[in-house]
Amino acid sequence: MAIIKPFKGLRPPKNIIEEVACLPYDVMNSEEATKMVIGKEASLLHITRAEIEFNKGTDPHDEKVYLRAKDNFEAFQKKGFLIQDTEAHYYIYAQTMNGKTQYGIVGEAACEDYINGKIKKHELTRPDKEEDRKVLTRYLKANIEPVFFTYRAVPEIDAIVKDIVTSKNPEYDFTAEDGFGHHFWVIKDAETNKTLEKLFKEKVPCTYVADGHHRTAAAAGMSAEFASQNPNHTGNESYNYFMAVHFPDNQLQIIDYNRVVKDLNGLSTAEFLEKIDENFDITQISESIVKPEKLHDFSMYLDGKWYGLTAKKSTYNDDNPIDSLDVSVLSKYVLEPILNIINLRTDTRIDFVGGIRGLSELSKRVDSGEMAVAFALFPVSMNQLMNIADTGNIMPPKVTWFEPKLRSGLVINKLN
Repeated sequence: MAIIKPFKGLRPPKNIIEEVACLPYDVMNSEEATKMVIGKEASLLHITRAEIEFNKGTDPHDEKVYLRAKDNFEAFQKKGFLIQDTEAHYYIYAQTMNGKTQYGIVGEAACEDYINGKIKKHELTRPDKEEDRKVLTRYLKANIEPVFFTYRAVPEIDAIVKDIVTSKNPEYDFTAEDGFGHHFWVIKDAETNKTLEKLFKEKVPCTYVADGHHRTAAAAGMSAEFASQNPNHTGNESYNYFMAVHFPDNQLQIIDYNRVVKDLNGLSTAEFLEKIDENFDITQISESIVKPEKLHDFSMYLDGKWYGLTAKKSTYNDDNPIDSLDVSVLSKYVLEPILNIINLRTDTRIDFVGGIRGLSELSKRVDSGEMAVAFALFPVSMNQLMNIADTGNIMPPKVTWFEPKLRSGLVINKLN
């Protein structure tokens, strides 16, 4: 069964939580991060994106950047921007978007569970991104940002969370600049913490990485490194665990992750449509946005028009976890054979657009001349994600997009 433990969090005082809290490091570039910290001395971006304190163009992976992150982390604690809890707790972190709230439990996940497959993944990691998070952890000796996990909902855990959030005021409660609400409770009752730990051990056989594969892999890698340097290693040290927010699967929704392509691979519009027609039924042509309404429906924007496409039954196999994915259908019958895009991870002719930006972003990028064609997909379901992870399969790149993103800085897990 999964190991999920309470821990002594390092947290900001209430009065500066909105200044400290920030978006995760990997959803912005250095220029954007620089603008975000204007007037915010206590923003966690001074630690997670420390290159912003150097000249424009400074390599984020330069040693001086990691050293500055370490200095800032220590300074934040000395200045009282971050204060250590004296007791181990679970925490509840809730997010509200479009009137819907999802409630996650913040706890320590075990690196051992990742190694032995009890923490299940659905994506591959890039060595360079994984190494970056390992180096930052090496310097800070802390999980500075949480990982986004899910698990199959447990009614008893849901009941405890509901009781707390309806009977107690949150420690933090604010709406970020993007309009999303963030709410945070500290579970201070010792018996409640014990009960939760017992329920996780008895009722949660495994957890799933929803967002944060690189941070998860980096945590496991650094755990092994710290253990090798400790002659008295027991397995109980803080570095054997890392911080994750665990959301029940029935509260989460995956947003679509769409594709835009720079050219038609030398084809005319008529030739391209003729090839599309071989494996898709064109069900609609419109000047207004056409949105996919169900699995195996697509929409395509080309030459100022939206096309509704339905994949023919010969193109997918719903009994196979990978072949049932619409991203697989699109790659197998459009991107590879028609547009000659073979490797989604390296081909510079394709880009990916999170559904949070809306389908109008697709037509905007095509109309600007930057791209030639755009494809919108129906979102992957939580069941599809967990089925792929359960069967040991790996999703193609850029399939899942979760919103809202977890804010960094609400709580930190020190490893020493």
